[in-house]
Amino acid sequence: MSVARWIVTGLALCLLGAPLVIAVAALSGVGHRWVDILAQFTAPAFVAVLLLAVGLLAARLWLAGGAAVVVGLVSLFAVWPQWSPARATPRPDAPTISIYSANLYVGNTDAKAMTASIKAADADIIVLIEMSHEAATQVDTVLAGYPNRVAMPSLERPHRDRNVIASRFPLKAMHSPTRIPGLSHMIALVDTPLGPIEVVAVHLTRPWPYQYQWGQITQAMSLAQVVAGADTPVVVAGDFNSVSSARIGKQIQNDIGLIPAPGWPGTWPSALPAPLGITIDQVYSSPELAFVGRRVGRRNGSDHRPVITRLTLAEPAKAP
Repeated sequence: MSVARWIVTGLALCLLGAPLVIAVAALSGVGHRWVDILAQFTAPAFVAVLLLAVGLLAARLWLAGGAAVVVGLVSLFAVWPQWSPARATPRPDAPTISIYSANLYVGNTDAKAMTASIKAADADIIVLIEMSHEAATQVDTVLAGYPNRVAMPSLERPHRDRNVIASRFPLKAMHSPTRIPGLSHMIALVDTPLGPIEVVAVHLTRPWPYQYQWGQITQAMSLAQVVAGADTPVVVAGDFNSVSSARIGKQIQNDIGLIPAPGWPGTWPSALPAPLGITIDQVYSSPELAFVGRRVGRRNGSDHRPVITRLTLAEPAKAP
């Protein structure tokens, strides 16, 4: 092997260190804040390793290419729980409903893009986080075809943006069973073809070091209080600022018992191709419901991509 090829091999092996550390962090199960930050990036890490492996093997750099394949397999194991979480079994004779959920971004005033994105999705229920005041003045246009709506000022910026739940089906606003401090959320009871469903719009804070280190954890605990008061199936949608396979996603699944929709392709930042993004915009459901589809929607002017999911009733769990 020539000196140049040895140098390229060495550089490639060094580059593989970063995705390997990310994958190990995700697989470790350690909930420390630094480990959790790394675990958010398993999806782009896997895609990067895959592209690197293809390039190295095409160049016949077998040592580096083989190492890339190994790191790629480790990265795939790390990201797989996010891309293909355990799902409830759909009931074959039940109807389906669709939900469009999006963080519109408080600085986004492009009502035309919002309208086009929502119209293209053709969903039954709309869940919007961070609708700006400017966009809210055109809400009848943005949500044309969705006459049933409830809105509430957001917790972070009550005078600048609001959260909205709209539906083709009848709905009514609901209040949290107890006072929930620190969690930006709203609840609507929607009368769907699947029966009444409690739809919860949420926006969790950013992770440490961008916000205080216990912020997301305490807000996920508050979300548990919201869901605990439900006597109907529940759907929770919004911006969780965490992927479903990292610390907060695991907390929601283990402590609340909610099931995440598959998390590929990514939703943030929308400036990147979706396969390179991370899925911090998610939809969770209670076990009475089953996901039968999930995709990202047309861009709406935000730095987040919208998520469109389809749900139906789940087969009852079999007795042990």
